[in-house]
Amino acid sequence: MELRRGQVAVVTGAASGVGRAMARRFAAEGLNVVLADVEEAALRKAAGELAADGARVLAHAVDVGDRASVVALADAAYETFGAVHVLCNNAGVGSGAEGRMWEHEPNDWQWAFAVNVWGVFHGIQAFVPRMIASGEPGHVVNTSSGDGGIAPLPTASVYAVTKAAVVTMTESLYAHLRAEHARVGASVLFPGPHMLRTRLWESHRNRPERYAKERPRRTPYRSLDQWETAMKDAGHEVTFTPVEEVAAFVVESIRAARFWMLPASEHSDRQIRARSQSMLDRADPSYLEHFILG
Repeated sequence: MELRRGQVAVVTGAASGVGRAMARRFAAEGLNVVLADVEEAALRKAAGELAADGARVLAHAVDVGDRASVVALADAAYETFGAVHVLCNNAGVGSGAEGRMWEHEPNDWQWAFAVNVWGVFHGIQAFVPRMIASGEPGHVVNTSSGDGGIAPLPTASVYAVTKAAVVTMTESLYAHLRAEHARVGASVLFPGPHMLRTRLWESHRNRPERYAKERPRRTPYRSLDQWETAMKDAGHEVTFTPVEEVAAFVVESIRAARFWMLPASEHSDRQIRARSQSMLDRADPSYLEHFILG
């Protein structure tokens, strides 16, 4: 798909991190941008900065886990700009779950699925039929993660399960769009290839009351800075990918009609090969040995 001045991009989770970087990059390409996020103050700030740079921007508060809220977002986007050409279902949260899977609170799973899985599905249902009906070229980008989308991450199993679901949902969406001969493409994004400086680690700041923790955490939430310090103290240097590089990769991949928005990474390739070989061999998942022994 060609990206041209005057087209419209919708980005959820756009108030910070990868979403904000994607919105800025689309605006730099001349697109009108709809920024959607549950965090209203940060959303207004991000939108204001883009508008000050000359972009045409619509900021819309949305809870992607609520279907009516996402439908209202779509209505607002079409009422304001008359079309949507790029949809980035990017909003995501960590679950805040602790301990073994059988110790998790149901609300940890409910909340993570509401945002990370249902949020993507709600975006597809609210936007894709209108994108197809327009007859114009379009593209849907669903944000997954190597943590679950490529290989399981048992230490963050709730998050990993949701991101695995996003991969399968996007594969299915791709097949459905092709079957309809639609001019709309689909991609699954794995931001990286390294760690990202985002506020995903602070997801609990936006946790709604309906999914509140049922009991106090045994350990306090750890920030990204605290985690990085702990890794350095243990002798492990952490490499970060700037979110601006992720946004540039997304734009490049849309233009190339690339389904797997998966940056080159030996680490990811090793994970893919190990998991695939285990399945082909009908063998136990020995690639999880690190987590088992750890």
